[in-house]
Amino acid sequence: MFGFSIFLNEALSQQQEEYVTDMAQAGFKGVFTSLHIPEDDATKYRERLSQLGSWCKALELELMVDISGNALKKAGFAMDNLSELVQIGVTGLRMDYHISNLQIAHFSQQMKIALNASTVTAQDIAELKKAAANFSNLEAWHNYYPRPETGLAQSWFLEKNQWLKDNGFTIQAFVPGDANLRGPLFEGLPTLEQDRYKHPLAAALWQQNAAVDLIYIGDGGLKERTKEQFENFINNNEILLQVENCGTDYFDYILGDHVNRLDEADAVVRSADARFRKIPQIKAQNTVKRTLGSVTVDNEKYLRYAGEIQLCRQELAADEKVNVVAQVITTEEDLVRQIKGGMKFKLQSMGEEHE
Repeated sequence: MFGFSIFLNEALSQQQEEYVTDMAQAGFKGVFTSLHIPEDDATKYRERLSQLGSWCKALELELMVDISGNALKKAGFAMDNLSELVQIGVTGLRMDYHISNLQIAHFSQQMKIALNASTVTAQDIAELKKAAANFSNLEAWHNYYPRPETGLAQSWFLEKNQWLKDNGFTIQAFVPGDANLRGPLFEGLPTLEQDRYKHPLAAALWQQNAAVDLIYIGDGGLKERTKEQFENFINNNEILLQVENCGTDYFDYILGDHVNRLDEADAVVRSADARFRKIPQIKAQNTVKRTLGSVTVDNEKYLRYAGEIQLCRQELAADEKVNVVAQVITTEEDLVRQIKGGMKFKLQSMGEEHE
């Protein structure tokens, strides 16, 4: 499942309401927000959370709220009875610091509760069991890391997630957005450091392949193109890629829908449907070095392979039998390595994306 973030540090605007609606229509299912509240803003946060909750209820979106210490009390909500939160549209609470396992167990009897995935321990699990927590309402949610170089290491993340899976948890993590980045650093809000400057969908697909169940956009926005790519993947399981013409006679031949072969290659994505296209006589043209994102067509010198369409996952040497026909635009190159066996992808010329 995919979700996104809305922050309450400013009054919610019509533009944000439209963004929430657009994301719901694109297929996103959850919203994350935070109640880390300055003393003088408590009443404002209550009003804003109520407003956000009403949007989420109307759109049938889950709403997870990050809390710590006495954040609920500061905002004017009861700590012992969460019914008012449920009524305004909150479906879950993420527990940060200064909340006891006894309190978490009590909360878990009333709604979905997210533990801090990075810090939960075997002792915590034992204490929660002793306190009769409702484990069917418990999930494990990672943090995001605004400061560069502080995001989680891939190896640690995978090891921790395996332990969480072994203990029966649903796992959530964040990927960065690419619009309306959150200040004051504006460096993205990823869980993994490797994702900080990646295309958001590429980061999400890597996490999905790493058995993360819930993937949320950490920052406050996505570009329209990125949103379109998420929507197309959610609804069609297809990756959209814009490509630039490299000046051969065969650019139009490679455009459109493709499927990566089930027997996934290491160096290239091989279009399974190329053999079903009407193959022209393909002369050798632009047989130059291939790079990540190069789209190639095998020419007549490749004999029975003539007409095969490939998408390069890595740099490859020039080959007189292989024409370089197009190039995936730089901002979407990250997506190429996430096209797994049997996955659909569509090559679009620049400007075609909204047609």
